[in-house]
Amino acid sequence: MTTTIYLALTHDWELRGDGSGDIEEIQFAPLRRLLNVYAKFGARTTFMPDVMQQTKFRSLQNDHSELKALADSWDDHTREAFRQGHDVQLHLHSQWSDAKYEDGEWELRGEWSLLKYDPDRAKTMIAQCKLYLENLLRPLDHTYRSVAFRGSALAIAPSAHLLSSLADLGIEVDVSVAPGFSLNNNTLQLDYRDCDEPFLPYYPRMDDARRVSVRRERIVCVPLNHFYGSRVEVTKQNLALVGNRLLDQKSKSIAAASPTPRLDSKRRGLGRVYEKLIEPALKGKYFVSDTGRLNYPLMEEMIRSIRRGARETGLPKLPVVITNHPKDIRDWSGLERFVGDCAGAEDIEFITLSEIAGKFRGGEFQVRTAETSHR
Repeated sequence: MTTTIYLALTHDWELRGDGSGDIEEIQFAPLRRLLNVYAKFGARTTFMPDVMQQTKFRSLQNDHSELKALADSWDDHTREAFRQGHDVQLHLHSQWSDAKYEDGEWELRGEWSLLKYDPDRAKTMIAQCKLYLENLLRPLDHTYRSVAFRGSALAIAPSAHLLSSLADLGIEVDVSVAPGFSLNNNTLQLDYRDCDEPFLPYYPRMDDARRVSVRRERIVCVPLNHFYGSRVEVTKQNLALVGNRLLDQKSKSIAAASPTPRLDSKRRGLGRVYEKLIEPALKGKYFVSDTGRLNYPLMEEMIRSIRRGARETGLPKLPVVITNHPKDIRDWSGLERFVGDCAGAEDIEFITLSEIAGKFRGGEFQVRTAETSHR
């Protein structure tokens, strides 16, 4: 039996994590280009704009006219994606909660993780952002609802309150959990290396989205897909990236002489060479399925991995969520080719997150509990 893969192409649409970046260059222009690619193949996708970024622009627009113009353009681009048949769902970065704007630059002073906020404040931030989206898009479609969510920097678990708050606000699907991913630095601590379900939709335990509940819950988690890139293709991609960086550094050094590198800088450089080139060549590399950060050969490996996982379930159909960061797209021609491949595949159907939520409601997609498994 062939499993039909309902592929949700999602996009985290935002400035850089510290608030930097030219919004036209890394948000508006890539969105317009993506819309053209998807129109070519009839693909319907889901954009997940950082709504807290937008609400912060709006809150300061009376004192900074340039922010109002940019916020108006943000709204226009979002509405245009929606008019073209794409879904728009909720994403936010909580570091914008205490942002300061001065001399044309942002200083983001809030915590990166919603898990570090008290329950009431976290719920209020989510509610305000959800309301902004619904007020923006309901004039175009009075039935529109924000029903899907991706957390700030993927931070969703563990938490005694966050999933319940989402469900209270009408969020039916969370797509924050990236099984296998971990991060521990000064701004963010995540550990998804030990998740009960790495592939299928599941009802989460309401105090820890990494765990599968023994019963039906008010919200469904759909894992953010991941795969392990082959040693050959990972090494090729990383060599290309290193080459690009060396060229960039060379051009900068021509414009301004660089000081002699310090010993600790050299050591850090050697460490990065091992991390980016040698280690992947030895054992392959973990990737979140982010089409913005993959070249075409790795996108091919990603879809082969998805097909293998789908066959192993024995299910007739299932949803798979992958992501994209428009600000980071490295291989536009590869991305267009990948979308075309998926559009022409007999076992793949494009789906939006709103449609996934509807199919969960209607019982068309099976959702795991701790009592059921197909793996």
